[in-house]
Amino acid sequence: MLDFLTEDLRRILLETPEMNRAFLVGGCVRDWLWGCSVKDYDVEVFGVTYEQLVAALARWGRTDLVGRSFGVVKLSTKAGNTFDFTIPRRDSKVAPGHKGFQITFDEGIEPKEAAARRDFTVNSLMYDPRKQEVLDFFEGQKDLKERVLRHTSEAFVEDPLRVLRGMQFASRFELRPAVETIELCRTMKESYRELAVERVREEWFKWASKSRVPSIGLRFLVDSEWVDHYPEVKALMGTPQEPDWHPEGDVFIHTCHCCDMLVKLPAWQSADEESRIVYSLAILSHDFGKAVTTQKAVRDGKERIISPGHEDVGVDIAEQFLARINAPQAIVERVGPLIRNHMSHMIPITDRSVRRLAKRLEPENIDGLSVIMTADSMGRPPKPARVPPFVLELQAKAAELNVEESAAKPILMGRHLLELGMTPGPGFKEILDAAYEAQLEGSFHDFDGALHWLRQRK
Repeated sequence: MLDFLTEDLRRILLETPEMNRAFLVGGCVRDWLWGCSVKDYDVEVFGVTYEQLVAALARWGRTDLVGRSFGVVKLSTKAGNTFDFTIPRRDSKVAPGHKGFQITFDEGIEPKEAAARRDFTVNSLMYDPRKQEVLDFFEGQKDLKERVLRHTSEAFVEDPLRVLRGMQFASRFELRPAVETIELCRTMKESYRELAVERVREEWFKWASKSRVPSIGLRFLVDSEWVDHYPEVKALMGTPQEPDWHPEGDVFIHTCHCCDMLVKLPAWQSADEESRIVYSLAILSHDFGKAVTTQKAVRDGKERIISPGHEDVGVDIAEQFLARINAPQAIVERVGPLIRNHMSHMIPITDRSVRRLAKRLEPENIDGLSVIMTADSMGRPPKPARVPPFVLELQAKAAELNVEESAAKPILMGRHLLELGMTPGPGFKEILDAAYEAQLEGSFHDFDGALHWLRQRK
């Protein structure tokens, strides 16, 4: 039963007298019971003071007291592992905001009382390494088995961040929110303003980078009415689409399907964390512009639902949303071009068009756009969920031109003009800009061609 522990942690728990009432808590117990690999270990130690805990752990490695105000000791062992040890505390809400808690430590707190302050029942489980048994005070194992997300106690309402944590948690672990938890979240709706934007961003980024079924979290926001805090997302609900192109339903339904398809793509799964965040936020936002551009029009003698220019309009709306969740500028700069160009399947695939597309996408690239366009196309059930031919054609042409990961680099540089005896000045930039435009147009493809173009221009 102790096989999910590292050897050094097992020894610390069993050979340290002060650990006589130490329990593994939270995610490590949950993940172990789910059969998932355990990466982070948290241990809660009862019956000792903070000073006694620090002294006991110091025998096993280096202690870091950065979390002292929260009763946390971070231990780094000689084996190279790091573990968090905490002593139980009482959190009392004394003022609005995430800092409005009065924290007191009490070595007399019992495990059940400590477990009650955890957010969800699946996170309230404890494991006793000495008796090798699970402590389950709130039917967390039952909820684990039935994949239910349920708040542990009424203390849930003291921290409104737990609603957004529920949003991303349900998506990451494919959990069905309990009705009573959704109802409780509705009563907390107005407390959203208490949240620091940095904490909001953290939960959204977990949703964006770790979700298994992102749509569960989006529907969690709708059911709890917290979607009201994200009007850009709410506006998608009820915005119609042309049934011949989008048989799945309105724009919100389409977006949910797109998000779910995105995280199944190997390109998303193998991407670095920032890129996963960028792709998820881009596909969430890609049709924001439809809420303000959708209209009816007659096409080929038939009334159609169209959204002309929604990709351009949607960039500004997406930036409003990204500002709302406090996304850093580096993320915003990558998301915008993906939204603006997600309809690029409407252009012919030529050397010129692909070179220019690669340039328009900066700082993103055609590989990233292919991920977004694929998820967009696949998010239209019952239409087939496969990589669309236009994406394959685009990728092939981009590879041929060597622009799949970045736009073409300028062939003609300032140093070349100096070598040709030209005098530096304001005209340099004009020449170099014109040269790069000509390069993108296909007027030349190598340095000799660039020189020939330059001589003709002179």
